[in-house]
Amino acid sequence: MLIAIPDVLDAAALARVRGMIDAADWIDGNATSGEQSALAKRNEQLPEDSAAAREAGGAVLDALARSALFVAAALPLKVFPPLFNRYAGGQAFGTHVDNAIRIRRGSDFRIRADLSATLFLAEPDSYDGGELVVEDVFGEQRVKLPAGHMVLYPASSLHRVEPVTRGTRVASFFWIQSMVRDDGARRILFDLDRATQAVATDKGQGDPTTVQLTGVYHNLLRRWADA
Repeated sequence: MLIAIPDVLDAAALARVRGMIDAADWIDGNATSGEQSALAKRNEQLPEDSAAAREAGGAVLDALARSALFVAAALPLKVFPPLFNRYAGGQAFGTHVDNAIRIRRGSDFRIRADLSATLFLAEPDSYDGGELVVEDVFGEQRVKLPAGHMVLYPASSLHRVEPVTRGTRVASFFWIQSMVRDDGARRILFDLDRATQAVATDKGQGDPTTVQLTGVYHNLLRRWADA
């Protein structure tokens, strides 16, 4: 399931995050790469233990907590502290699959990476190339969203970042361990949640149909969730 989540960061929050990270010192992006990714990855990254990364990452986490669409789509159990990267001058990230387990350096924090997230921090007309290309059963999905918007996609999918040939692509990226491991089950729950909210808007929260659909949602979540 690939889902775009608009306006995770509003204009003010985006400006604050960019102010934090733009003035920081960046390093080679392979600092967090697995063996396979290191062969394909050419970009820069903020050190994950830097003050700028921690402060900007906290702002992203606060924004995610306020996003009902993110919570409904991801059903998050754990979120890896957001990281930040940038691409320029032909840099790219070739086709790869994200590591199944992500461990925060220097800590015992680890997650199973069910979902990957890219939060775009530069406007799409400020750089050429840089599309996130995700391969799924329907073919290649090419994603290049406005600044402040985010895309969620299965961490198990093949994906890449196309070369950036003009300007600079700046983004936050991270992984989510969902309460519901199976992508198909998450999709059913997401569709059911959206349908239930539509019925509630039309008929009211106390309508018997709304109550019944809400019960079905929570009983499926109870059956599938690992929390």
